[in-house]
Amino acid sequence: MRAVLVAVLALALAAPAQAIVTQFRTPSSNIGCVFSADPRLGGTYLRCDILSGLKPKPKRMCRLDLTGFQLGPRGRATVVCAGDTAVNTHARVLRYGSKWSRGGFTCTSRKAGLRCRNPGGHGFLLSRAHSYHF
Repeated sequence: MRAVLVAVLALALAAPAQAIVTQFRTPSSNIGCVFSADPRLGGTYLRCDILSGLKPKPKRMCRLDLTGFQLGPRGRATVVCAGDTAVNTHARVLRYGSKWSRGGFTCTSRKAGLRCRNPGGHGFLLSRAHSYHF
């Protein structure tokens, strides 16, 4: 019996880790997010983009577009400079007043904007009026 248990445990540990990717958007479809957890690529992150642009516009130089913020499990959010977008108009809608949580990240959707934070308490706010990270 013990040999079988050891063999099953060894197979389970040898199985490749699977990536988890989840997308959601605000009801206006102005903000969209992608959560990814892939141990092969270094862990988890949350990226949220805003189609109406970051306000105020960051001073960071970017050859592409300043699309939003990306957040890891620890530390402050960073500005995303990308040629693509995390906004998917077919993604699940996170209704105003609702919360989304996965992997220690939490986002709250309100008419005033989307606020997200990581397990360390850092995060960002995206809205048409203003955007910032903390």
